Amino acid sequence: MESLGWYPCRVEITLKIPDEIAQRVAPEGEGPARVTLESLALEGYRSEALTESDVRQMLGFSTRMTVHAFLKEHGVYLHYSMEELEQDLESARTLLAKLQAEPASSTPR
Repeated sequence: MESLGWYPCRVEITLKIPDEIAQRVAPEGEGPARVTLESLALEGYRSEALTESDVRQMLGFSTRMTVHAFLKEHGVYLHYSMEELEQDLESARTLLAKLQAEPASSTPR
């Protein structure tokens, strides 16, 4: 049998909750299913069970910046380690040194 390759699976979950509760947890104009999915993504990221990429994929966001805005809107901080900070600082130092080494141009960029 020929392999068809890897295809992402989708899990469908059905929740049964009383209508009055669903109305309280889902703001006006938002569906309870989306609110539940977002809550799952937020808690998964907060507990470090999900990565930023997982959240982006789950919620259908096209960019990391959209994920960052979503997390910020919900009071969830990005996971940012000391190692990542050191890497970012080193990248900034390298870029600064490169920019300072370039001859000054009389034409603005």
